[in-house]
Amino acid sequence: MPNRKATDPDEAKTLADIEEYGCHVLYVLAEDELPPFAYSVGIEHNFNAPELVVIGLKQQLSHSIINGYCQRVRNGETFGVGKRSSGFLGGFDCQFGAVHPDHYPEYFGWGIWFYDGPDFRVMQLVYPTTSGVWPWDAEASEWFRNWQPLLDQPPTQLSFGSLA
Repeated sequence: MPNRKATDPDEAKTLADIEEYGCHVLYVLAEDELPPFAYSVGIEHNFNAPELVVIGLKQQLSHSIINGYCQRVRNGETFGVGKRSSGFLGGFDCQFGAVHPDHYPEYFGWGIWFYDGPDFRVMQLVYPTTSGVWPWDAEASEWFRNWQPLLDQPPTQLSFGSLA
C-alpha cells in the first residue's frame, strides 16, 4: 500500500477496505445541478487496473457496479477505454470512457490522498438510457447529458461525441 497512515476514522476505514476488499468506494451526493457520483480507491494499487467512476446513479447501484468491477478485475478480467461490457447494469451494455486528469481535483480527492498525488488511472463507466440512448447520441436529452457528464475532456471542453 502507498505509504499511508490513517489520521482519522474515515482514513482508517478507507485503508481497511482497500486491504480487505481490494478497494474503498466513495459516494458523493448530488449538489444543486451537479449529479451524484461514486468512485473507487485502491483498485489500481491492488490489481494494476484503473479506478472506476460512475456518475448519476443511486448510491446502492453505484456501489454494486464498482464492487462488481473490482471483483471482475480481481478475477483477471480486463476492461479498456472505448470497450463495451455487460453485467454491470441489468441487461444493458456499458462503455468505458477515459477520464481527463484535469477532473481529478474535483472528483477524486480520496484517490489523490491515497496515491499521494494524481498519479493513478481512472475510467468512467458510461451507461445508456433505458431506451438505449447514449449521452453522446444526438437524441440524448440535455438532462441526461448533464446528469452523466463525460469526463474525457478538460472541464471547459466537455464533449458528448468523443466516446462514440
